[in-house]
Amino acid sequence: MSQGAAPEAESVGRVWVTPAGVTLGPLDQIADPGARNYVLQIGDKRFHGFVVRRGEAAFGYVDRCPHAGLPLAQVLDRYLTDDGQLIACSWHGALFQPETGACVGGPCVGARLSPWPVRVEDGRIVTA
Repeated sequence: MSQGAAPEAESVGRVWVTPAGVTLGPLDQIADPGARNYVLQIGDKRFHGFVVRRGEAAFGYVDRCPHAGLPLAQVLDRYLTDDGQLIACSWHGALFQPETGACVGGPCVGARLSPWPVRVEDGRIVTA
């Protein structure tokens, strides 16, 4: 096992980065405000991430809470608070700013979500 890797990461075949230039799909498939889960096959491993939409902007994050290492959503695509203003970890209530990934409430205040570089290009979300 590599130093610094979470033990569960290697056992489930996870990777934490993706190549640039992968088209994820149209931005308009995500509600505004809204979020969507993406799982990408990278060789024999999988990447789990999500994208939050704010108008014509998209913000991507690795789907892993910095507090407990779990995916944030217990229900597919339910990453935002009911009012759509913050990203919420459904396990322990941590709250994050969609534009920066900074934790602003809950058990990991001061921590950040791991960014997943994405951009919007001609109305489509693409990894950067």
